[in-house]
Amino acid sequence: MLPTEPPLTDRAYAFLTDLIYRRSRIRLGPDKRALVAGRLAGRLRDLGCDSFDDYCSRLGHADNGEAERLIDLVSTNHTHFFREPAHFEFLAAEVLPAAATRAATLQRPVRVWSAAAASGEEAYSLAIVLAEHFRGRPTLPWEVRASDISRRMLDCCRLGIYEAERVQLPDEAMLARYFRRGFGTREGLYRVKPELRRQVTTSAINLFQADYPLPRGLDVVFCRNVMIYFDEPSRQILVKRLYEQLAPGGHLFVGHAESLLGLEHGFRQVRPAVYERPV
Repeated sequence: MLPTEPPLTDRAYAFLTDLIYRRSRIRLGPDKRALVAGRLAGRLRDLGCDSFDDYCSRLGHADNGEAERLIDLVSTNHTHFFREPAHFEFLAAEVLPAAATRAATLQRPVRVWSAAAASGEEAYSLAIVLAEHFRGRPTLPWEVRASDISRRMLDCCRLGIYEAERVQLPDEAMLARYFRRGFGTREGLYRVKPELRRQVTTSAINLFQADYPLPRGLDVVFCRNVMIYFDEPSRQILVKRLYEQLAPGGHLFVGHAESLLGLEHGFRQVRPAVYERPV
């Protein structure tokens, strides 16, 4: 926070956290106050706001997209390729063979959703696993849907450009197969190849919006390290909606720091942080 910036008052912080919760179900406690102030500092300068109370007044007027920008700025978007690798191993070995059989029977693509895709590393990790699995079955279509509440992060996902040190893959051969190395002004960067990027469709989705612009009957949903930011009533709502979005036999992957314990649901746990909708 710049020395000339006014403090985030109790009243303003209460207003902001209430608005964020109502719009996104993200619950920010007193310990996040400095984080919120720091992330909004530049926005106040851009808008010419003299104080956080002035900024709150702008948010209180007719919605002009500023609430969406607020949530974008305070959202945490930490991710990397093949994060929690056991999930991807289980996906490849156990989930995709059954999903392929189901999709072929129904004459539709295998459908996977990365529900909190951030800058795209998870979505492209999923796409790589599917591409590897279906290399021997090129006639069976598949698709990855990548969504996030942050349009800024989805722009990064669509570009598919990453610093070299961030592109850590399970097999070195995957790097040449699915990425192009940057040269000249792009030295030190890798970009996901167009043929893989075309398999990943992006959408701005708030997990608590009325309807998802997605087909029902998904085979896999990755919704990892998201529910830790929600209170129990919100988690209950979300888990019910994800259950309904999956096909019978489909799988939900959550973060290893998360659990459905204490929630009412129809899932069957099959691995740590992996749940199946029974057939």
